[in-house]
Amino acid sequence: MVPRGHVTKPTESRDYEARHLLVLEGLEAVRKRPAMYIGSTDTRGLMHCVWEVIDNAVDEALAGHGTSIEVTLGADGSVLVVDHARGIPVDQEPRTGLSGVEVVFTKLHAGGKFGAGSYNAAGGLHGVGASVVNALSSRLDVEVDRDSATWSMSFRRGVPGTFDGPGSDAPFTPGGGLRRTGKVRKGVSGTRIRYWPDRQIFAPDADLDATLLGDRARQTSFLVPGLALTITDERGPEITVEEHRHDGGIAEFCEYLATDPAVTDVLRLQGSDTFTETVPMLDDATGALSPTDVERTLDVDVALRWGTGYDTTVRSFVNIIATPKGGTHLTGFERALTRSVAKVLEGTRLLKAGEEVTKDDTMEGLTAVVTVRLDEPQFEGQTKEVLGTPAASRLVARIVEDELRGFLTSTRREEKAQARAVLEKVVSASRARVQARATREAQRRKNALESSSLPAALADCRSTDTERSELFIVEGESAMGTAKLARSSEFQALLPIRGKILNVQRASVGDMLKNKECAQIIQVVGAGTGRSFDLDAARYGKIIFMADADSDGAHIRCLLATLFFRYMRPLVDAGRVFTAVPPLHRFELTNPRKGQERYIYTYSDAEYQRKAAELTKKGIRFAEPQRYKGLGEMDADQLADTTMNPRHRALRRITVDDAAAAERVFEVLMGDEVAPRKEFIVEGAYQLDAERIDA
Repeated sequence: MVPRGHVTKPTESRDYEARHLLVLEGLEAVRKRPAMYIGSTDTRGLMHCVWEVIDNAVDEALAGHGTSIEVTLGADGSVLVVDHARGIPVDQEPRTGLSGVEVVFTKLHAGGKFGAGSYNAAGGLHGVGASVVNALSSRLDVEVDRDSATWSMSFRRGVPGTFDGPGSDAPFTPGGGLRRTGKVRKGVSGTRIRYWPDRQIFAPDADLDATLLGDRARQTSFLVPGLALTITDERGPEITVEEHRHDGGIAEFCEYLATDPAVTDVLRLQGSDTFTETVPMLDDATGALSPTDVERTLDVDVALRWGTGYDTTVRSFVNIIATPKGGTHLTGFERALTRSVAKVLEGTRLLKAGEEVTKDDTMEGLTAVVTVRLDEPQFEGQTKEVLGTPAASRLVARIVEDELRGFLTSTRREEKAQARAVLEKVVSASRARVQARATREAQRRKNALESSSLPAALADCRSTDTERSELFIVEGESAMGTAKLARSSEFQALLPIRGKILNVQRASVGDMLKNKECAQIIQVVGAGTGRSFDLDAARYGKIIFMADADSDGAHIRCLLATLFFRYMRPLVDAGRVFTAVPPLHRFELTNPRKGQERYIYTYSDAEYQRKAAELTKKGIRFAEPQRYKGLGEMDADQLADTTMNPRHRALRRITVDDAAAAERVFEVLMGDEVAPRKEFIVEGAYQLDAERIDA
């Protein structure tokens, strides 16, 4: 009998003994928790395995062995990586009694990158790369050319053995070690690794991404000058091959990343320094770990240049391994950049009293590649996305500051002019930031419910539901009058603009904020501008440009698109910016058939011609078609039915699939340089059908 109110606990919770403990042997831990080693089991994790194998070959090239690497994505789902370096050791490892190949592919934390002298600076540090790939592969074959012979070994999910036939599904017999399978010429060496990712581990939709692989190969070719990487993709209807080799190093990489016109040449900031690191070392005599001071060398190599744009592109690397989330080396670089520019500005008259520069000011328009090389760097996690070595911050900061101040204070004519341009750009960015902050703070102080807080020209909607509300930016006062009658005031707001707004691609941030139309649009959207733009603060779910269906209207839409792309890009990225599609013509049928609409609208001259021919052929009579010269010529019910009513209208969403390409297009169409725009127009003229010109 259990007393009322008494809660019994399950008996299983008390049954916890040593027999319930699970000990994972060898590579079982990798298969049990793969995300711990490769980040995830989707495409990202699948590609991480590829990087692990390639990076081992790159480390060989970095150590001065081998100048080419070939990567093949097989039609059968396999990945083949070939290098022509020293080859994985094939002799016996004394502690395990296994061949070097078997140690590398079956033992975690085993390799030549633990300070044994094989590599001075390498990307592979934890000795788990090859063994993790092996554990997560349904089949892995390795061939090593070394000592005038070819040595071979195969594995299934980390277990050594032999396959009876090609492919990952071939019959497998466990057992057996490294085999001598052929001869090669004396002096020939290298490694061939082919593996099939285990689909028991990876998600069904995980796929090898040739584009990502090509980007990574290009990046590596910049970081290791003279190394050629060939990527072959055999999976499609046609075999594609791309080769990447760049002898210019990170200076060429910096030029490749930069998309805006240059303010400076590419600057190379280089230096080296030493630091002492206390690390736990295993005492062979006592078997205990004891703190030991080790002297390390840190090599710093930075390529940077300033451009006329506003975006910042910084890539950081440690021993050629990308650190997308930065770390201590990037922190040191940013601190040195800000400090050196600020100190040089103190000795000039460019900054007024009370003005100061921040990191964002100095990095506006900056493109930089920051690389460091050191023995045994401390990373946060196996995926090596963040460098944690504390001394890197201090040493990188000192080297970069010394080198950069030398450029900024140079007395050579060319460098002096470029340094002056950089300082003026930083000061301009500082003032624009202060002005933008003042505008933003003033906007935040305003109460959105008070009509006086928003422009008088705005005809706001009643709904406070952001997802449902729409803001129409309307060209012209006459169109505004019609639109007021045509809209649904419940959720549609109207903001008129007078003609063509400022071309913000050619204007500074300060000029943009002073422009009445631009300032009103930013104020009404209510989410700020630039880096401080807050998408969640936007007052409307859709922003719709509504201009006449003529060349002037197209120009206005282009100017508006430029404003949103440059200063409110998150709205564009989120797919919340549209252009309305007003009709060009209207047919009025004089004898409409039952169920047929009395009015038919067409949206282009070609559609007008087809519709007129179709009606004539069917014997449907119609009055002289009306051509609209502007939105103001339409009646309110016509504008509502064709352009504003969500049930009948058509909208074109403005999207950006490639931000860099879009930036280049905006610069050609709207930028300061006339020559590229003229070339664009001349080339386009030959593609234009002369019969379509409405003359």
